[in-house]
Amino acid sequence: MKQFVIYKLKEGESRDDLTVLDDFFYPWEKETSPKTLFSAFYDDAYINFRFEAFGPKPKVFVATNNKLEVTKSERVEIFFRKNKEMTPYYCLEMDPNGRVLDYEANTYRKFNRKWMWPTSLCIKTVIKEDRYILEGKLSLSFLKEKEILKENQLEIGLYRGHCVELVNDIATIKWISWVDPKTKKPDFHVAESFGVLKLE
Repeated sequence: MKQFVIYKLKEGESRDDLTVLDDFFYPWEKETSPKTLFSAFYDDAYINFRFEAFGPKPKVFVATNNKLEVTKSERVEIFFRKNKEMTPYYCLEMDPNGRVLDYEANTYRKFNRKWMWPTSLCIKTVIKEDRYILEGKLSLSFLKEKEILKENQLEIGLYRGHCVELVNDIATIKWISWVDPKTKKPDFHVAESFGVLKLE
């Protein structure tokens, strides 16, 4: 499995000193995907994460601000699984406006959309001319409670839904991933789409 190592920030270090994960790509498209970067560090209570998603001004669908509108928008995603059987797994889909579609799931694609991430994610976003930046925090205590964080590592999927067209509420999404899910059609809800995030 692909692995990405994160660290505690040392005294005098800043986020700019962090190792950046940059090998995202289009598993189902022939062209090169827009650049996507992920970085993270941890402290005694949280994993602090950051996405930088490059491209034109992100396309975001807003009608009533229901969290399901995230599915019709540009977004970045993190999935967490307890085990290889994905029973259960947890999903965060986050758009450039800072909205979060959070849900619990079981294989295969059995979604509980009413479920909510039980602790604050503290999502912050900035939209710039050539990218948007999304930052948040993950509670270590929650990840341990759900047996996602074990022996200082967790199995996660890191993805991006790049919205290339939005007409009314119809979005055309091209899917970007850190790990190749090895499916014929776009699908991140499979065990092969996960890698390892290791805390050192």
